[in-house]
Amino acid sequence: MSHQRYPSDAAVKEPHSVSLKVLRLSRPSLVPQYPLSPPLTPPSTSSSPAPTPAPPPILPASLSYTPSPTNPSPFLLSPILALPPSFGSAYVGSSFSCTLCANHDIPPPIDGGPPLSRKTIRDVRIEAEMKTPSSPQLIKLLPPEEQPGIDLQEGETLQRVVGFELKEEGNHVLAVQVTYYEATETSGRTRTFRKLYQFIVKGLLVVRTKTSELGLGGKGGRRWCLEAQVENGSEEEVVFMEEIGLELEKGLKGRDLNFWGRGGGGREKVVLRPGEGEEVVFIVEEEQEWDGGVEEEEKKVFGTLQLGWRGEMGGRGWLATGRLGTRFLRPREVTTTTG
Repeated sequence: MSHQRYPSDAAVKEPHSVSLKVLRLSRPSLVPQYPLSPPLTPPSTSSSPAPTPAPPPILPASLSYTPSPTNPSPFLLSPILALPPSFGSAYVGSSFSCTLCANHDIPPPIDGGPPLSRKTIRDVRIEAEMKTPSSPQLIKLLPPEEQPGIDLQEGETLQRVVGFELKEEGNHVLAVQVTYYEATETSGRTRTFRKLYQFIVKGLLVVRTKTSELGLGGKGGRRWCLEAQVENGSEEEVVFMEEIGLELEKGLKGRDLNFWGRGGGGREKVVLRPGEGEEVVFIVEEEQEWDGGVEEEEKKVFGTLQLGWRGEMGGRGWLATGRLGTRFLRPREVTTTTG
């Protein structure tokens, strides 16, 4: 994450005795391996039929681990875990977590001279706030009044973990401020510095819907068919869909035709790779009976589509769409007069 540093006091020019490290917390991944075979033997020039060649052995040096008797096959993914090499991508519906580390650094001697004078660091506090595209104000993640000040000896670290649910696309800014009291043998002062970390949140799932009117139901209420296509819009993320459900408004009842989460021959939950999609269907019906009459156009709101998934290494994600609905013709009361 890119960051920018602002000194708390323009008159203070010397380096801070406390440094800040911000590390994103994310799950590791399995290391891929690419088994290689030795070069094939040149074909023989003799006229006798050549025996069927045996499959070439795998070069052990090309494997990220040595096959064992219990696992002799060189599978594409090894059992070795790898830490993320970079910040990675942040997606809407996931949880952004990071650890904030305030370190009391030991100042090195200057040009081989004697060590610098020791400083006592007291009352260290870390504040964290998040700026989202739609929020005009910063959202407090780690208020200073909820944490006591910590004294740090040389080489010690104060760590705080913060989390934030990502609900919209666009530019997000994590603001971290460190405050501490720096004391020497003759004086003391309170010092503060602030850093900004910027990252982009992308959309992971793309939802497209279509509504068709089915006429009247068994109890005389209007019925609709709501079709939804859920597509994995990322370039590298693989998601395991756990739930696709419809949360209805009052006065409506629905029927799920997708058999998610049901045993006994129900449809299996799906894995969506980048660019793949899944279609689901719901039947929505009014609980109130239609009594006929003159019709007028009206918008009917069904509810929201609830999406739950897991990432490749089990990380959970959750997303709710906007309110879905359709326009239709419904009865309008007609008043008549008698002469």
